[in-house]
Amino acid sequence: MTLMQTETETDIRKTILPSGLKIVTENINSVKSISVGIWVKTGSRNERNEQAGITHFLEHMLFKGTESRTAYDIAQSMESVGGYLNAFTSTEYTCYYARCLDTKLETAVDVLTDMVKNSRFPKKELEKEKKVVLEEMKMYRDSPDDVVFEEFSSQVFQGHPIGRPVIGYEQTVSSFKRNDLYGYMEERYQPDNLLVAVAGNVDHDRVIELVSSVLNQNGNKKTVNEAQPLPEYEVSQKEVAKPIEQTHMITGRRALNYDHPDKYLLLLANTVLGGGMSSRLHQNIREKYGYCYSVGPFNQSFIDTGLFGVYIGTDFEYVPHVRELINKEFERIQTEEVGDKELSEAKAQLKGKLLLSQENTSNRMTRLAKSELYFNRFVTLDELVENIDAVTAGELMRFSSEFFDPAQYSETLLVPEKKS
Repeated sequence: MTLMQTETETDIRKTILPSGLKIVTENINSVKSISVGIWVKTGSRNERNEQAGITHFLEHMLFKGTESRTAYDIAQSMESVGGYLNAFTSTEYTCYYARCLDTKLETAVDVLTDMVKNSRFPKKELEKEKKVVLEEMKMYRDSPDDVVFEEFSSQVFQGHPIGRPVIGYEQTVSSFKRNDLYGYMEERYQPDNLLVAVAGNVDHDRVIELVSSVLNQNGNKKTVNEAQPLPEYEVSQKEVAKPIEQTHMITGRRALNYDHPDKYLLLLANTVLGGGMSSRLHQNIREKYGYCYSVGPFNQSFIDTGLFGVYIGTDFEYVPHVRELINKEFERIQTEEVGDKELSEAKAQLKGKLLLSQENTSNRMTRLAKSELYFNRFVTLDELVENIDAVTAGELMRFSSEFFDPAQYSETLLVPEKKS
């Protein structure tokens, strides 16, 4: 077998097979477990309008049986040896993963590759799983914070696939047929669009051996990624009423992509504003006035854009006060340099979260995969820490003076029906 590219950095190894299939591993010989993930570089944004929700639905269906395994066999395969199997779908990727003892590497790889290559999509299971996903939609609709985030995302990315819910819509999901799933897999599940990531007590060459015989096929067919130009961002306000007790609010804007040069500045601004109980928003809205139980910013990055906002759940009567307090914190970070002590503590908090997350092989596997998906290389912890430490108070204020301009912020309100 001829390898096109092999790259080694300490315990991180990457191999790209002739088909374009990528395999990345991190050997951690101090543990007795492994996390194995098959990542597909496809998410809800890669769907056509009539396919909305098919990526997520397909993720469900890959657990419903293959040519050699029933749905029960798949579920039991990891649980019977003390491990677990799961999957998730996002806007830009899908991941099927297992965590188990290092002695069960072959089993984990065999089950995951079997699901990705040999799923049968039995008609009975297909119809049953549609009901399951429709119930999942109802569950999200009963969760006000999920609803307000979905409404906000669709508002900021109006007319673009990023703004659609990952789970899709009742109408589209109800219409899916077996051939739709096979067709989507033929388009998006080619070797050049797959990444296998493994972290733990693992041998890189053994992973290549196990994976390549199954996934390194149909190498002549390449995945086509259509251009998805972003529509111009328009600031807007939106109000939605539901039979709820509390008002849920998001104020936010489009933000930075994964590789934006200012991303560390936004990470630190985000931490200063809402990185825990000692943060400015928490102290000045919850602790000082008691206006909420939950408040905090979120920062989501995509390959070409991002989404930033502040979420709060509060009483309808408090909304004007909360809005004013959030804007005051935006103005403060725009016009005043963050003090040395506060900036140092924010950096320590960010670095601490990064380092603590590395004690879990699943997190290590995820960071390994995302690093490859978005940067095409492994981004070391040392590099992350250096970039965080390099941020100065002056740079942070320069960035904040533009980014936290209230004129760039949209607002979504989810209010009780009786208050609408």
